[in-house]
Amino acid sequence: MIQRKQTIYLFLAFVAIVCCLCMQVGSFEPVNMGTSAEMYNLFVISDKDGAPAVWPLFTILLVVAPVTLVTIFLFKKRKVQARLCVVCQVLCLAWCIAYAVMGWGVGIENTTFHPAFAAVLPVCAMILLALARAGILADERLVRAADRIR
Repeated sequence: MIQRKQTIYLFLAFVAIVCCLCMQVGSFEPVNMGTSAEMYNLFVISDKDGAPAVWPLFTILLVVAPVTLVTIFLFKKRKVQARLCVVCQVLCLAWCIAYAVMGWGVGIENTTFHPAFAAVLPVCAMILLALARAGILADERLVRAADRIR
């Protein structure tokens, strides 16, 4: 059952999370004169002091990526696989909340925050995880129906 459509969804969610880990997720542009700062999941590249500590973003995605990868290989345990999809979705939602707090809440003073493309990737992963969970639950219903007929 590893060749099912939910495996593709889980793999694409894994790829989206890994890409988000490697790419820039935002930038801080100064209101007046000054240098801009780039925000990654692990650090902020800035000449100014007072850059927010963004390591929670990295930590959350560092947990989600291997769990998503392990979920692919749990195809014989569909209930556990569905639960892990929900756990990964909740963690991706936690990343989005932490991202908003890091960017707009506790960002660098006298700057405006501009999100980058990679900030959308955890949201895409959440959608892919929801699709994978729906496929897993459909397989579970199919197996239950086949067992009932015998």
